[in-house]
Amino acid sequence: MSREPWSERLTLRMIGPAMEHDDTRIQAAVGGKTVLITGASFGQGEATAELLARSGATVLLVARTSDKLDEVAAGITATGGIAHTYALDLADLPAVEIVAAEILRTHGSVDVLIHNAGKSLRRSIYRSAQRVRDMESMVGANFTGPMRLTLALLPAMRANGGGQIVNVATAGLWMAPAAPRWSFYLGCKAGFDTWIRSVGLEIRDDGITVTSVYAGHIKSRMVATGWVSRTPGHTPAQASRILAYALTHRPRVMAPRGMAVLRVAGVCLEGPVGRVLSWVHGRTDETPASEAAFSRAVAVSAPGDSGACDA
Repeated sequence: MSREPWSERLTLRMIGPAMEHDDTRIQAAVGGKTVLITGASFGQGEATAELLARSGATVLLVARTSDKLDEVAAGITATGGIAHTYALDLADLPAVEIVAAEILRTHGSVDVLIHNAGKSLRRSIYRSAQRVRDMESMVGANFTGPMRLTLALLPAMRANGGGQIVNVATAGLWMAPAAPRWSFYLGCKAGFDTWIRSVGLEIRDDGITVTSVYAGHIKSRMVATGWVSRTPGHTPAQASRILAYALTHRPRVMAPRGMAVLRVAGVCLEGPVGRVLSWVHGRTDETPASEAAFSRAVAVSAPGDSGACDA
């Protein structure tokens, strides 16, 4: 039984995105297939791995935290599922190549690739200038790492007769073309989103489909603080059903209902919206969560390293 208030459940049902509630359809879509999920150690990735493993998929769990990956895999195997773990920091591009090669040697090919991992950062541009290394980490986790992983696995997917790639993007790309303090995050997510959709046009005839999921608020660690955490959103288990719908119906795009209207409005009214956002930015401070994250980042810097000349 869901513990969310009825008003929140109604809101999510009305807004979407669609969720797959028919387990037999999920089993038909992934049973006997190999599914790789990045960011599989927590939240939506963990819940999706558990759901697909129960549906007969062999799940390959990829994330940075090896101990947590082992814990998730143990839970899956304890209930009769099949799971393999691969500790990987997507920002480490040489490691991406090594892990991808190991996956191909062990499993031959991947039938479904779910790009679920992401790294969020809300920070003003002047503070960002003091921590350029954080930009490099963001680009690796959200753009170049997923891109390299896709390139490494794609030829085998085509040779195996096709497959599906699901990219978990962000609804923020549809709501406004730009937003203050989110330049790192939106820039990286937009870059990979454009890249993977362009790739999708090339590989369609090879039997490989690309689904872009412009996720709304997922109640995860990444958005666990601030006003966002108090807005209606999907639990990880509910979010896993959204990704399951992407696998059973294979749409090109999934987004909250009504988001297309906001997307058009954001483009047509970019000037006025931008002025409003700039006005708000100039009259607000960093959030406590952002302050804490910045302080932690500075605290772990190497002694004598200002971080201002990492480029």
